[in-house]
Amino acid sequence: MSENPTNNLSIAVLGGGSWATALVKMFLENTEDVHWYMRSQESIDYLLEHGHNPKYLSGVQFDVNRLDLTADINRAVGQADIVVMAIPSAFLQKELDQLTSSMEDKWVFSAIKGIVPQSGLIVGEHLHKEYGLPLDQIGVITGPCHAEEVALERLSFLTIACTDQEKAAYLADQISSHYLKTKLSDDIVGTEYAAMLKNIYAIAAGMGHGLGYGDNYQSVLMSNAIREMKRFIALVHKMKRNINHTAYLGDLLVTGYSVFSRNRMFGNMIGKGYTVKSAMMEMNMVAEGYYAVESAFQLIKNKGKEPKKAFPIISSVYQVLYDHKNPKKVFKKLSDVLD
Repeated sequence: MSENPTNNLSIAVLGGGSWATALVKMFLENTEDVHWYMRSQESIDYLLEHGHNPKYLSGVQFDVNRLDLTADINRAVGQADIVVMAIPSAFLQKELDQLTSSMEDKWVFSAIKGIVPQSGLIVGEHLHKEYGLPLDQIGVITGPCHAEEVALERLSFLTIACTDQEKAAYLADQISSHYLKTKLSDDIVGTEYAAMLKNIYAIAAGMGHGLGYGDNYQSVLMSNAIREMKRFIALVHKMKRNINHTAYLGDLLVTGYSVFSRNRMFGNMIGKGYTVKSAMMEMNMVAEGYYAVESAFQLIKNKGKEPKKAFPIISSVYQVLYDHKNPKKVFKKLSDVLD
């Protein structure tokens, strides 16, 4: 692949869910065609016949002549210059295990908001350490942005992070449109951790709502969450950043408050008394924050910090989801330490 970002580079999107579907829609605003890997051949066949994803964002109609749909991840990666990953983090490694096509000359952008369970790393770090991808070939696509609002072409915002700002600018051009505005960042680690953490805090917000707490409580919870996020990111990657930027605070707020947020929905169900298994079965979608909180909790301990004292919101979500403690009792204790 040419290193000149002005060339017309081919793009592959990996994933068949709502966010992958939204990304394909965004790229097709500016690019002639997109390579799209979906694991389900049944979904591909349906999309080819009906022009829309049968399970996610079914209102988005595609010109299938502009899509190279494939259930072969190696074909999609092999034909692309830029690979955009939108597979839930819990299932990413299983998909990567099938990969024999080299990524060494690719630009790889993660649109995944979670931690890879097998390594305990965010996706960018996982690709760098486990697959040897240079950091300047890795980028992050992060919010605040809901797939459902992209489908409706409501004004939305994305941050494109990469240490190579020319690569970030190129991808931003390919994804921008009349309903999608972009900003650039060089904080690939911080923005990706923020995207992971906001899902945990959204689960906390949902639990609070399910338990009957009102808007006053939610505002205090979100105020504490952004400060906790700042401490967490500084713990894992110190650099100068403005935590009030949309990639951090903005993404936290939209995920914590929006009715489209699956993590908030998941937390709400837990607060109402659902088990983890029953909540996931009823949602029929992946709540990334469920997997992320275990990794975040362990990372805090590995850094020599006491989760309950240093990161009480993360600790509270962990206690409910993994220690199976009573949400009502846990959140009563949490409310005593919020300020």
